[in-house]
Amino acid sequence: MIWDDVGFLLSKNRYSENSLIAEFFTTKHGKVSGIIFGGTSKKLKNYLQIGNKMHINYNSKSENRMGYFKVEIQEALSPFYFDNNQKLSCISSAMNLIRLLTAESQKSQALFQLIEKFYVLLGENDWVKNYIFWELELFKIIGYDLEFKDLVEKKVTGNKMQYFTKSSNEKRIVPNFLVDKSKNDEDLLNLLNGLKLVGDYLDKTILKPNNLTQPISRIQFINTLI
Repeated sequence: MIWDDVGFLLSKNRYSENSLIAEFFTTKHGKVSGIIFGGTSKKLKNYLQIGNKMHINYNSKSENRMGYFKVEIQEALSPFYFDNNQKLSCISSAMNLIRLLTAESQKSQALFQLIEKFYVLLGENDWVKNYIFWELELFKIIGYDLEFKDLVEKKVTGNKMQYFTKSSNEKRIVPNFLVDKSKNDEDLLNLLNGLKLVGDYLDKTILKPNNLTQPISRIQFINTLI
């Protein structure tokens, strides 16, 4: 089985002294794993950065055996953020979520376009807020649609609308931007609260029922914002 495609590098792990096992999310074949021979060489490792967009040639003797990649850089996206720890950490978080929440060899043009959209939002002033909505869009594409406006109660406090959720033992404030999807800039506390609420939903609804845990890269990203 031989094919050519374009994909984003989701993960890489050393396979031998000179080789890597890599995962890409591709436009025509979904998430695919394979070996990159010589992947630890200076020539290749400089552009084998998580999140970079690559041209891929895949070769496998059968569908039941891991194949190998020959890769060429198409867009070096991650290096633009080498001097921005927050955005570089966000790239790692986003790619790890795609890797964790997708099945092997399941094509999804919507997911591929969502990754492309991710790099657009990184250039926006309110990129952290837009990343939160990006995560929610990812959940929706894989079948978990979360609309906060359907879950909250509201009250007016000092001429200001406040949203909250109630359970049998807890009342949680929901930042307004998650409900009314305002375009106003949000303060850091609201953004962190939004990331925590979305992370709790990810844990309880998607990860734990499938015996998965939240990727450490997402936690590390949140820590860069604090």
